Amino acid sequence: EGQRDGGTVVVSSSGGSRTLDTPAQTPVLVLAVESYGRIARILEKGLPVTMEVDVGNTFHDQNMETFNIFAEIPGTDKADEVVMLGAHFDSWHSGTGATDNAAGSAVMLEAMRLLKALDLPMRRTVRIGLWTGEEQGLLGSRAWVQEEFGTPNTPTAAQRKISGYFNVDNGTGAIRGVYLQGNGAVAPIFTEWMKPFNDKGVRTLTMASTGGTDHLSFDAVGIPGFQFIQDPIEYDTRTHHTNMDTWDRLQADDMKLNAAVVAAFVYLTANRPDLLPRKGPLTP
Repeated sequence: EGQRDGGTVVVSSSGGSRTLDTPAQTPVLVLAVESYGRIARILEKGLPVTMEVDVGNTFHDQNMETFNIFAEIPGTDKADEVVMLGAHFDSWHSGTGATDNAAGSAVMLEAMRLLKALDLPMRRTVRIGLWTGEEQGLLGSRAWVQEEFGTPNTPTAAQRKISGYFNVDNGTGAIRGVYLQGNGAVAPIFTEWMKPFNDKGVRTLTMASTGGTDHLSFDAVGIPGFQFIQDPIEYDTRTHHTNMDTWDRLQADDMKLNAAVVAAFVYLTANRPDLLPRKGPLTP
């Protein structure tokens, strides 16, 4: 079965022991649908089925501390206000993490390089955050956001000084639009910003929310946080959390487009007269 399917091995993030003090869990193996079906058909014919699995794990308890990475381009007259872009740079172990999420990290770094190389004045400070611990539950971004911006009930002064956060974490495919996370007030703004890229297919806005990545950490404390919509390019069907997540799956031209789109959104956010509108009034 493995040979027929190209040998794809999926890392399941459900269950397991994620901390040293978590009791050991019963090992769980997930069968591919076609493998399960084959076993079921054999059993229906009254034939015995034998499975042999060799599972070995090692828990390393050295160097348990991990780090986020930040860089900034200082703003001009509104330098105390911030626009952020980011992606997580950790990955699962079965592949090399190319589409999840080296692609997103590379796109954000390239967007920063473009902004720096163009040397256009930006009123607000632009900050990139590359997050660790995303795969274990947005640990890096959540910890930093709480420290920097507080909680919904106890926001810091910095929470009122950040315009928004843009995230890329949907593989290597071209950006097609933005999940608005229920923030309808930004729809007309983003519609205008997408117009130069409409001929590249960047034209979709949805009020829908999407989860599972670091923009949620910002959205949770009242900061406009957005994830871009991307072409799937085998992301959910082949590379996501599997041993097939390798560099040869990356689409260079799509990633170049993505960097340009992100750079444009960040630049325009940095130079708006006002901060991006929020979903509701700031918590007093």
